[in-house]
Amino acid sequence: MGEMRGREILQQLLLLLVFWFVFLTTTSYGVNVTYDHRALLIDGTRRVLVSGSIHYPRSAPEMWADLIQKSKDGGLDVIETYVFWNVHEPVQNQYNFQGRYDLVKFLKLVGEAGLYAHLRIGPYVCAEWNYGGFPLWLHFIPGIKFRTDNEPFKTEMQRFTAKIVDMMKQEKLYASQGGPIILSQIENEYGSVDSNYGPAAKSYINWAASMAVSLDTGVPWVMCQQADAPDPIINTCNGFYCDQFTPNSKNKPKMWTENWSGWFLSFGGAVPYRPVEDLAFAVARFYQLGGTFQNYYMYHGGTNFGRSSGGPFISTSYDYDAPLDEYGLRRQPKWGHLKDLHKAIKLCEEALVATDPATSSLGQNLEATVYKTGTGLCSAFLANFGTSDKTVNFNGNSYNLPGWSVSVLPDCKNVALNTAKINSMTVIPSFTRQSLKGDADSDDTISSGWSWINEPVGISKKDAFVKPGLLEQINTTADKSDYLWYSLSTVIKDNDPFLEDGSQTVLHVESLGHALHAFVNEKLAGSGTGNAGNSKVAMEIPVTLLPGKNKIDLLSLTAGLQNYGAFFDLRGAGITGPVKLKGLKNGTTIDLSSLPWTYQIGLKGEELGLPSGSSQWATQPAFPKKKPLIWYKGPNWLGHSGLLLNPSSAHDEPQTSFDAPAGNDPIAIDFTGMGKGEAWVNGQSIGRYWPTNVSPNNGCSSCNYRGSYSSSKCLKNCAKPSQTLYHVPRSWVESRGNTLVLFEEIGGDPTQIAFATKQSGSLCSHVSESHPLPVDMWSSNSEAKRKAGSVLSLECPFPDQVISSIKFASFGNPLGTCGSFSHGQCKSTRALSIVQKACIGSKSCRIGVSASTFGDPCTGVAKSLAVEASCT
Repeated sequence: MGEMRGREILQQLLLLLVFWFVFLTTTSYGVNVTYDHRALLIDGTRRVLVSGSIHYPRSAPEMWADLIQKSKDGGLDVIETYVFWNVHEPVQNQYNFQGRYDLVKFLKLVGEAGLYAHLRIGPYVCAEWNYGGFPLWLHFIPGIKFRTDNEPFKTEMQRFTAKIVDMMKQEKLYASQGGPIILSQIENEYGSVDSNYGPAAKSYINWAASMAVSLDTGVPWVMCQQADAPDPIINTCNGFYCDQFTPNSKNKPKMWTENWSGWFLSFGGAVPYRPVEDLAFAVARFYQLGGTFQNYYMYHGGTNFGRSSGGPFISTSYDYDAPLDEYGLRRQPKWGHLKDLHKAIKLCEEALVATDPATSSLGQNLEATVYKTGTGLCSAFLANFGTSDKTVNFNGNSYNLPGWSVSVLPDCKNVALNTAKINSMTVIPSFTRQSLKGDADSDDTISSGWSWINEPVGISKKDAFVKPGLLEQINTTADKSDYLWYSLSTVIKDNDPFLEDGSQTVLHVESLGHALHAFVNEKLAGSGTGNAGNSKVAMEIPVTLLPGKNKIDLLSLTAGLQNYGAFFDLRGAGITGPVKLKGLKNGTTIDLSSLPWTYQIGLKGEELGLPSGSSQWATQPAFPKKKPLIWYKGPNWLGHSGLLLNPSSAHDEPQTSFDAPAGNDPIAIDFTGMGKGEAWVNGQSIGRYWPTNVSPNNGCSSCNYRGSYSSSKCLKNCAKPSQTLYHVPRSWVESRGNTLVLFEEIGGDPTQIAFATKQSGSLCSHVSESHPLPVDMWSSNSEAKRKAGSVLSLECPFPDQVISSIKFASFGNPLGTCGSFSHGQCKSTRALSIVQKACIGSKSCRIGVSASTFGDPCTGVAKSLAVEASCT
């Protein structure tokens, strides 16, 4: 009897254990997120948080987990993203949350990695994104006015915002439900333009704040660049520097929602970059002067796939010089140096959140900020915000402060990091190109791997329509396509002055932008384009007219819709005129603007689904190069024919697929040789290509990180195409049988196209004897630090690699930069052999930077160690 009773008790205990196991594994425990004047509080504990922006539509879902993990490895606590209304609701009340637009999946991956999320709903996002993230159908709602106290707009804004919040709640993604989202944002940088909207701006912002709070997310809301953000909304800072920012209430924390890690690239512009020494200086100054939440915009920029880029003229690459590059690789030394900075800041966190900062002057452009508690906690920041090096005394010790730098002292005594002294290694990336020519030995063989079709000049679709006068493009196309044809036939009589001997006729066209191609009697007469500073186009094109009917076809195109500025949504595009024929010798002018024009929205090839690589292609005798308006598909060097659209002859089509480059390295396509257009891989658009749009030949002089940064301060790639390499996510290609489709507008040679794979090339590091120890070796024991000295570290970027060679090593006063090091007058003869012994065959190595390691080649001279290595 007792034995049976014991078994019953045991069974009950087992059932109870199973119940608790199920309960614990299926129940999410929410946290309480609030704030006070110093920081966000998570379950009552103040936190110093480092955040980074990753926009889910700008990378493939297969990349997300790796990007998030690399962000965590880089010391981030939070991932920040906008929500892109136009991709989620492309048609009113028809939603898309699949593939690259799977917001829930992205946020769940953030949570699974153990990170928090900041969801910037907007729903206006700017972001160099088409139309600022607004769907175009919004523009056509009767009586609507964007971003002001307008009932039709507020109705739609509230409906979409509430939908996103409800979706997050259903998936239990708010921190209050156990999810990762600790912050949400409503509106975006409205304070930069609100003065243009008059008194309605204030009532709109108050409404937006009230609406957001009423959605009861359980986490705080923020507004960036909004000095009058009403309570309880936290107003936050965006910019290159935010150390001097002060929130609009003594009860709100100092937060930085956009620290611009670089800048965006425009077609026709040079490539901007931001030195990591300056970026690290800005971050350290912000935390020094009381900030507790800082976000990098961007941490990974990614790619403007399809027609998603805004601007106009924003490039397809959205690399942004971010710590993780467009392809998802670590940009070194930026990623590593910031990782070290984050570690140094976190060493100070306990003191930072325990008290308010106390800042004092150490001299001109010199400051010390101390966080000290009654319990003995003490952390300090020493800043030199001048441009020349200084030595300062602090708490009885002497410290060297390079110009434009901050030293972090977690114990108020020993330096864990100086923002201008980089311990992290540099990695020189390289692209290996693989020509699409394969083993072809002649132009004929190369050409035979491609199929093609001529896009008809002018009107070719049944839905064309006639309207008197010239129509604005965006209101006409609703952005269904980049392209709008304006077509007109005009009769020139035999006695017309335009046909007189020696007459010179000019076609005059004026457009709001962004580019246009003019055809006269189906021949390209001329092209024109605006630029990022002025999208308008005005052209004077010499033309030859014939007796009788003359056909004028103008192809107008957009290159991303306006995304920023007051009333940006009303910024037009297209040929609004005048359009005139002008006789230069006889002075005759005919204004064609008000005549009936025939319009066609989009291309015939778009209507027929050619981007998908559909099989409606058939043979044609000659392969077209350098000709406008051509669709290409290919290549494959086993096939043999050129192609022309003919649905009834689809069975004649040769094989025109390609194989993916071997390995796992990121893939790009080099469009050198092409003009302008769009490209699709297996039906997915990799974006607009435009390698003929070349940057100015000036502005790319050497860049000193010292002194205030601006978007035009540090530029590279002058007098070269703004972008030649276009990212193709690995997950978009199969090992064999892939389809590449191009639409070429102005003429190119697709046989010059090449695949490129991106690898990490040389690894370099240059560390002086005065560098602090690597931050992960930091110790509050100054004697141990003095004995240890500086350390140079190298590590191969991929797990299966080892250091295979040392290309350069010099201890003394080496010169140059990574890839171009050279020996100075002072050099140790043992440096190369010592570094080789320490590093070759290992995944990583560390070498002491001191005379005790290498001997002293020149007494009394400040020395450093420079190394360049390679991994295989």
